[in-house]
Amino acid sequence: MLIDRAVVRVVGGTGGSGASSFARFKYKPKGGPDGGDGGRGGSVYVKADPNLATLLDYRYRTLWKAERGEHGKGSTKTGASSPDIYLPIPPGTVVRDAATAELIGEVLEPGDTLRVARGGRGGRGNARFATSTHQAPREWEPGEQGEERQIELVLKLIADVGLLGEPNAGKSTLLSIISAARPKIADYPFTTLEPNLGVVGLSGHRSFVVADIPGIIQGAHEGKGLGLRFLQHVERTRLLAFLVPLDSEEPQATYDRLRNEVQQYSSELAGKEHVVILTKRDLLPTDSPLPDLHAPDAVGVQAVSSVAGLGVEELKEHLWKLVEQAKEADLVAKAEDPEAGEED
Repeated sequence: MLIDRAVVRVVGGTGGSGASSFARFKYKPKGGPDGGDGGRGGSVYVKADPNLATLLDYRYRTLWKAERGEHGKGSTKTGASSPDIYLPIPPGTVVRDAATAELIGEVLEPGDTLRVARGGRGGRGNARFATSTHQAPREWEPGEQGEERQIELVLKLIADVGLLGEPNAGKSTLLSIISAARPKIADYPFTTLEPNLGVVGLSGHRSFVVADIPGIIQGAHEGKGLGLRFLQHVERTRLLAFLVPLDSEEPQATYDRLRNEVQQYSSELAGKEHVVILTKRDLLPTDSPLPDLHAPDAVGVQAVSSVAGLGVEELKEHLWKLVEQAKEADLVAKAEDPEAGEED
């Protein structure tokens, strides 16, 4: 089960309190102040774990709290600091403050870490308050409270190509043919209830990742069907692929509906390069011409039959070239503007 949203409460550990103590020596009954500082409370971090692909663990455990630091001791001994805790999450997860919706950050690459709750500072012991005119201080400080907040975790799958289409457009079948993914396939609508990822392998150790999301229906941007919830998973793709089945009564209208729904959902997503894939080519006679589809913004229109294998290899090579071109464009954009591509 793909759980792509979760809200959890994170609490940083409270710092240890400083100690109020005076030195005691056998031949020096009135020793000076020697109270040590308290230890730092543990902080809470999230860390990208490449072995995870869902936020399921955070559906059942919603409170994560770091330990408090130890109190200071005599002989100016500082209390031990508490270890930080790390919450493993899938790469591609966005972290926001649940109360304000403020972006805290995101983890994209395996090993990326992000602090979500700071541990409290340890309090000062009375040795810290000694001065030439105040030689026997009894003051000490309590430990600082750790940061506490509710955070929202939102997983956005990281893929190179996102497959978009209406129910029964052939997305799952195509994904199963071009990759090792095995999504559910059936002859009724909405067989895909959650996004699927597949790695497409080509000769020369080349590969790219494809994401298949549930079918998009008219009104998806308003919450109809399943598409709106999962369109977030193609926000990070480099290339969109609109699937239009050739057994559709009006292929042009189908394409226009898909483009409109994406535009209504996000103008940024609609601005990504896209290719049109005419599916179910085997349903047309061999010498029958393809419908005249008007897609001036597309970077290619290709017809395939996943069942018969027609045009599949050509499609894989075409998608590979477009993905590589998009990667090169991203590198150029980042070199010109280091902040390009960062989420607001």
